[in-house]
Amino acid sequence: MKLTEIFKNGILKDNPVLVQLVGLCSVLAVTNTVLNAASMALAVIAVLVCSNVVVSLLRKVIPKKIRIPAFIVIIATFVTIVEMLMKAFAQPIYQSLGIFIPLIVVNCVILARAESFAYKNKVFISAMDGLAMGLGYGVAVILLAFIRETIGAGTLFAGTDFVINVFGKGYQPIAMFVGPSGAFIVLGILVAVFKNIIKKSEEKAIN
Repeated sequence: MKLTEIFKNGILKDNPVLVQLVGLCSVLAVTNTVLNAASMALAVIAVLVCSNVVVSLLRKVIPKKIRIPAFIVIIATFVTIVEMLMKAFAQPIYQSLGIFIPLIVVNCVILARAESFAYKNKVFISAMDGLAMGLGYGVAVILLAFIRETIGAGTLFAGTDFVINVFGKGYQPIAMFVGPSGAFIVLGILVAVFKNIIKKSEEKAIN
């Protein structure tokens, strides 16, 4: 499989959030700010790439009957490492993301890539698949957070020294957009728009 095809699938055709609709629990919870979304995206990318690499390295020695428990142990190990690093070096982000960091273990896309791709392919291509899927996840959550934070709080990069008041001090934020209902609304709109764009691009390619 070509690298261009892998990245096209991960970011566009098989985007884990906007197409496959997996891992939505954390997606809806952490996208109230761009900082939280970007931090979660980096964590997911790290776990995806590392777990894919290890699964690929061990694919010939992991018995087929116990592959799923083995995958979960590998994923949980890297999630624990990421969690410990965040706790040690990024305490505010660690506290903000809270329970959603360890919940990366049960993110469907990570286990699915280990099972459907890394267990059947060599190390480099498996690492690239993890990176592509992670980038697809990252693009989706950061875009969702950008819309929610901008409309719901009137800011960008809240929680950093580079916070921006997008609409000025007179703007009245629509707080609903940083709450659960706003998350569902924005995600639904993004999914509809994204699928429409993909459909039109596929039709154009056929014609």
